[in-house]
Amino acid sequence: MRFGPLALALLMTAFVPLAQAQDSGLASDEQILLKQVNTDKKALYAQNLGLTEQESARFWPLYDEYEAKVKPLQDRLFANINTFAEKYDTLTDEEAAAILKEKMAIEKEREALKQKYTAKIAKELPAKKALRYAQLETRIQIMLARDLYGIIPLAR
Repeated sequence: MRFGPLALALLMTAFVPLAQAQDSGLASDEQILLKQVNTDKKALYAQNLGLTEQESARFWPLYDEYEAKVKPLQDRLFANINTFAEKYDTLTDEEAAAILKEKMAIEKEREALKQKYTAKIAKELPAKKALRYAQLETRIQIMLARDLYGIIPLAR
C-alpha cells in the first residue's frame, strides 16, 4: 500500500497555515492541496476496496456525502491551527483554553461522523469490504494527524 502522495500533500497543506497565516493566498492554496489529498484518498479506496459495479453505486454516494460533511471540520481545524499560529508568541491561557476547546470539539464531531458513516457503509457493503473501508479510514486519519500535528510546535 502506498501513502506517499497523500502524506506529502497533507504535509504541504499543514505547512501553509503555519508559514504565514496572514497571507490571503493561503486559503486557496489550502483548498487546492486538500482537493489533491481527497483525490488521492479516493483513489486509495478505489484501489483497495475492489468494489463491484453495484457496490460502487451504493458506496460512492455515501463516501461523497461523508467527505462533504468532513470538509467543514477540516476548515475549522485549519482555522484553529491558524489561530494558534497567529498567537503562538503571545498566547494567553484564555486563548489556549479556547483553542483546546475547539480542537476537542472538532475531534469529537469528526469521530461521531466517522462512526455514523462507517455504520451506513457497513449496511451497503459486504462485511469484509466494510471492515477494509474502516481500516483504511482509520489508517489515513492516523497518518494525516501524525503528519499534521508532528509539525505544529507545542504551546509554550
